[in-house]
Amino acid sequence: MAILLLKKSYQLSNLKEVTFKDLWGSRGVFTTMRMVGKPPKLLLLKPHIENLLKSSKKYGITKKNLKYIILDLIKKNTLYKGPDNLFRIALNKKLISVSIRKRPKPKSNFNLLLFKYKRVEPNYKNLYYKKILAKLSKIDSTKSDIALVANDKVLETGTSNLAFVKNGKVFSPKKNCYIGNTIKFISKKIKINFKDISIKSIKDYEEIILIGSGKGVTSVSKIDDLKWKRRKINCYIKLNKIYNSIVLI
Repeated sequence: MAILLLKKSYQLSNLKEVTFKDLWGSRGVFTTMRMVGKPPKLLLLKPHIENLLKSSKKYGITKKNLKYIILDLIKKNTLYKGPDNLFRIALNKKLISVSIRKRPKPKSNFNLLLFKYKRVEPNYKNLYYKKILAKLSKIDSTKSDIALVANDKVLETGTSNLAFVKNGKVFSPKKNCYIGNTIKFISKKIKINFKDISIKSIKDYEEIILIGSGKGVTSVSKIDDLKWKRRKINCYIKLNKIYNSIVLI
């Protein structure tokens, strides 16, 4: 379980601070942003907030000036806790919770474990994550992640989007997964073909890459369940360079 460097909750009705609740499992939404530098900078802040507000509306979470309330809470709670952290904001109809935790840095021998599961309402970054969190709690997040699989299709991981590389072309699942802000940013710089990715086709791909706020751009070295091993890192180097253009500003 991640150690939180900061954790606060507020009543949505009056913004009074109350006992912290992470809100996992409740009907609500969240977003996680990477926080780097001193003073701290939240990467891709604008699209994260836009998506959070869009999802909030979908889940019936409404309050006048919600955008400015969220931005104000971020400003108040974005404290310097180290050079590389993750800032999470979650809300339901009653509470807004914010937290900061240290970002686990993925190692070079990163592997994927298959998990037969599809997120509830996967097009939204909702809080129905308890099954995923239970699975993730059993692994070292610097070395592994879980790849969600349903109907013989690979969807996403417990934390990130997935990119698959074949003959220099990049592919990523398009259905039954949340297409996050990091992969959207990268897709503006390099063509990503969104299509279904079957389990049977995994053997054809030379590279598999995680893309997300927490994992950044991470190259997968192997998937033991499928006897798959990384054969190249060319595209990883290219995508990581694009990603680092916002990290290193």
